[in-house]
Amino acid sequence: MIQITETAVARMKIMLAEEDNSDQRFIRFGVKYGGCSGLTYGLGFDHNEQEGDTTIEANGVKLVVDAESYPYLDGVEIDFIETGMMGGFTIQNPNARVTCGCGSSFRTALDRGKKEKCD
Repeated sequence: MIQITETAVARMKIMLAEEDNSDQRFIRFGVKYGGCSGLTYGLGFDHNEQEGDTTIEANGVKLVVDAESYPYLDGVEIDFIETGMMGGFTIQNPNARVTCGCGSSFRTALDRGKKEKCD
């Protein structure tokens, strides 16, 4: 199960409210090959659900995960942290065995992904 902190939910609500047609949009969370460790997270707006998607509702925010990504994300906690003038979503993933220095990519015990050169 994916957990979303109250702080992350609050930030997602703000982001959705700023989007056109926000009543028809939701947050899509997934994983794709890439990054310095081989797998990278994706978090963005969507309005089309696919067969096999898993939907998580958290205090009025709808988060959708595709079937291929869910095994990598089961047990994840999404938070939003603001420090000074910067802020962003953080992802604590118990499935990650290796993460890159910038924290945006990872690999699991069973999938090394496809590494890309870091910028």
